Amino acid sequence: MIARRRALVALTLPALAWSLRVRAQPISAVPRIGYLNVGSADVNGVFLDALREALGELGYVDGRNVVIDARWAEGSAPALPQLAATLVKSNPAAIVTTCIPSTRAAKQETRTLPVVMSVDGDPVAAGLVASLARPGANVTGTSTLFEELIPKWLELLIACVPRAREIAILRNPANVVDPYFWGQFERAAQGKGVRVLPFQARVPSDIDRAFADMRRQRVAGLIVMTEGFLVSQARRVVPLADRNRLPAIYGFREFAEAGGLMSYGLSYHDYYKGVARYLDAVLKGAKPADLPIEQPTKIELVVNVATARALGLTFPPQLLARADRVIE
Repeated sequence: MIARRRALVALTLPALAWSLRVRAQPISAVPRIGYLNVGSADVNGVFLDALREALGELGYVDGRNVVIDARWAEGSAPALPQLAATLVKSNPAAIVTTCIPSTRAAKQETRTLPVVMSVDGDPVAAGLVASLARPGANVTGTSTLFEELIPKWLELLIACVPRAREIAILRNPANVVDPYFWGQFERAAQGKGVRVLPFQARVPSDIDRAFADMRRQRVAGLIVMTEGFLVSQARRVVPLADRNRLPAIYGFREFAEAGGLMSYGLSYHDYYKGVARYLDAVLKGAKPADLPIEQPTKIELVVNVATARALGLTFPPQLLARADRVIE
C-alpha cells in the first residue's frame, strides 16, 4: 500500500511543480496563518517549532513577514470546531491543521480558505480529500501513515533481539489518537508472536518512572510513539534507553542521530519542510484543489552501530545491508 501511494505521489509531483510555477505571485501583504492543533503547546510545540524553522528557510519569519496564529485544543477534540470557527472568522490566508480531527473541523467551517494539513492517516479514507492526486475543494497538504510502519518496527526490533517476548511501548495517553495507535500495536504484536506492554508518559517526570517500570518488568525492547511530547523529550528518552541497556526503535531519524539504536521512518524536520512548501504555494496563489497530497517518498532505516556495540548487540548482516544510513 505504501509503495502504491509513493508511486502515485511520484507521478503527480510534476503537476505540483507546474501548478506552483503557473500560479506563483508576489505576496502583497503580511499573511496571517492559522494553526490548529488538538494538543497543547507543551505537548506538540516541537512540531510548530519545526514548521517555523522550515518556513524560515523559505524566507518567512513569524512576527516579521508572516504571523502564525496558533490555537490549541489542550487534548480536547470536541473543542476543535469552535477553535476552527474562531480562526475562520479572523480570515487567515491559510489554516494549517495537524491531525484528521483538526482538518475535519477546519473543512467544516470553511470551503474557501486554503487548509494545509499535516496528518497521520489516510486523508482519502477519512473523507478529507477526493483523491491523493486531485484533492478537490480547499484541502491539501501532507500525510505520514505511520500506522503502516508499526509491524515493521516490531519486525526490526525482533531481528535485533530474537528472544524478545515482551516489548515496551512508550506512549502519551494525553494524545487524542493514542488509543487507536495502541490498538494497532496490539494487533501487530499478535502476528509477530510477542506481547506489547504500555508505559505512559504525560509529563517529563513520568519518563523516569516509565523506564523504572520497564526495568522492573524486564522488557526486551522498546518502541517510542511518534507524537509531539515524546519527540520533544528525545534527549531525555534516548539516554535512558541506552543507560538501561534497552534496545529501542524510533519513528523519527532524529532519535537515532541523538544516540538511539535505530529508527525506521523519516525526519520530522524534513517532513515539515514539505508542509512549509505547501503553505508557500497557497500563499502565492496556488489552489489546494490542484495540489496533490504529498506522502513520504522514502521510508529510511537508520542504524547506530556505536549504540549497538555499547548495548552488546550486533546488527544482523541483512539488516545492515538494508540500512539507508549507518551511524558509526
